Amino acid sequence: MAGINIYQDSYIGATIISNRFIDEYMKDANDAQLKVYLYLLRMLNAHLQTDISDIADRFNHTEKDVMRALEYWEKRGLVCLDKDENDKLVGIRMKNLCHGENTGETIEETHAPAPATAPAQLSYIKPNYSADQIKNFREDLSSSNLIMLAEAYLARPLSQADLNSLVFIRDVLGFSDDLADHLLQYCVGRGKRDFRYIEKVAISWKEQGITTPEEAEENISRYNGEVYSIMNGLGKKGNPTDIEIEYIRRWTDEYGFTQDIILEACNRTVLATDTNRFNYAESILRRWKEKNVRHKSDIDVLDKEHEKKAEKAASSGRQQADKPKYGAMMQNTIDFDEFEKKVLKE
Repeated sequence: MAGINIYQDSYIGATIISNRFIDEYMKDANDAQLKVYLYLLRMLNAHLQTDISDIADRFNHTEKDVMRALEYWEKRGLVCLDKDENDKLVGIRMKNLCHGENTGETIEETHAPAPATAPAQLSYIKPNYSADQIKNFREDLSSSNLIMLAEAYLARPLSQADLNSLVFIRDVLGFSDDLADHLLQYCVGRGKRDFRYIEKVAISWKEQGITTPEEAEENISRYNGEVYSIMNGLGKKGNPTDIEIEYIRRWTDEYGFTQDIILEACNRTVLATDTNRFNYAESILRRWKEKNVRHKSDIDVLDKEHEKKAEKAASSGRQQADKPKYGAMMQNTIDFDEFEKKVLKE
């Protein structure tokens, strides 16, 4: 008997909100909290990237308001905020209050993705997959092969949380089997077997547009070259520590600085101090980030402004030093003998 195709003659894009949310949670939430939660549901369904700044701009809230809303929903148990070692928000896992959410399509036409050069405070929303979804993932032939590879690389069976991360990398980030295989090999080769670390690398590759193992390897080689150039620029020898890697990733990925700007900060650091050089360079680069530095010519402008302020301050200091004190001025302008004579005559 031939198979029967089942289809609709029309499709309505929709985001499903569970009755449980309306009944139990909505009545206690304020305006900002409701907007943030509903927007997260919308982005989750569309598998789209967002960040704190995007949410704040969309609803005319401050970024602090958005973070407070997220922390509210975490306390209510509806979301789990994933943070890295520096307490930076890198993902959101949402509790599944209902099954069978529809995936919206029209948001792709209205939501402008962040420019490639703009760092995302919040990377990709990681769903909390159901037991049935994980089971289907295990039973898929391609996925089962990837699971076996992951368990071989990590030398342990994958936990439910591990599988959740693997599905996220495959389905949300869109990694092919070859790219996911290369990702696992790379992380394990660096001694990293924690899926939270593996996810961070996967998100970084996704944001850089990496889609093949060849592109990943080229990126790794280029990044390693940049890392060692920066290490040399700070007078550091040997392999960088994890903390030093975090600094460098912040400068290149979060701050978006090019190699020449970072090396300029390194040169100034080496001239200024022999200790805590990463901290000192961080203070320079953070200030440049706040001043919206994009090119070395921008640094020259800041240097000139600083010199003018320093000259003005020095000039003001000299003028203050040249001014006579009040007591001295009085003593120089009053003839006390004459003053005494006038007083006696009166």
